[in-house]
Amino acid sequence: MNGHGIKAIYQFEMARWFRTLGQSLFTPVLSTALYFIVFGSAIGGRMGEVDGVSYAAFIVPGLIMLSILTESLSNASFGIYFPRFTGTIYEVLSAPLSPFDIVTGYVGAAATKSMIIGCVILVTARLFVDYSVQYPLVMILFLALTAVTFCLFGFILGIWADGFEKLQIVPMLVIMPLTFLGGTFYSISMLPEFWQKVTLFNPVVYLISGFRWSFFGTADVAIGVSLGAISLILLVCLAAIWWIFKTGYRLKT
Repeated sequence: MNGHGIKAIYQFEMARWFRTLGQSLFTPVLSTALYFIVFGSAIGGRMGEVDGVSYAAFIVPGLIMLSILTESLSNASFGIYFPRFTGTIYEVLSAPLSPFDIVTGYVGAAATKSMIIGCVILVTARLFVDYSVQYPLVMILFLALTAVTFCLFGFILGIWADGFEKLQIVPMLVIMPLTFLGGTFYSISMLPEFWQKVTLFNPVVYLISGFRWSFFGTADVAIGVSLGAISLILLVCLAAIWWIFKTGYRLKT
């Protein structure tokens, strides 16, 4: 492991993020704040409790997870795509860095950015609703696992994409709908029985459910199943990245 190489990639990516802090941090936080205003205050004030929790507090974990998923994909995919676009990826590949070093540098920086955004949104939510976190260690675990897993997914996306427009296809047309249909704004127990079963095929359900359990101790899916689901997705992403470096897919051509 080349610690200096990992540090160089990590610091470069973080410095690039801080140079565009207004867009990188404040934009997702402002967007989430608008969700709190519309759904939490305006609509939540007219709704009762969900699973014994006020609706405004109930949507907090879902909105944080929504931001984590989209920002993780965006940060990681752009982080590896930009060197490919400019041609500087060959300098990285020719440096004395292993695939582990490269992935750790890029994914580590992207995951750090996502977790910072998630923590800022968590604090911002206090301005709109009162909530508590029953299991803070589990919350941090889910936050870290989700950020790392979807940053790995974003890394894969950034290598697969051959144009800036393709970087937006998966986040906008796949992840965003799955997140909205994964229980961000509702409990899947509120759905008809048939749709409850269909929703279980949505992997995002397990992420949001597990993260919500860390806040309120209630979930649509058992916490063990949620941890198993995120671990499985993590392993699949790692296997895909191993194959990419083994074959040089879109890295050496």
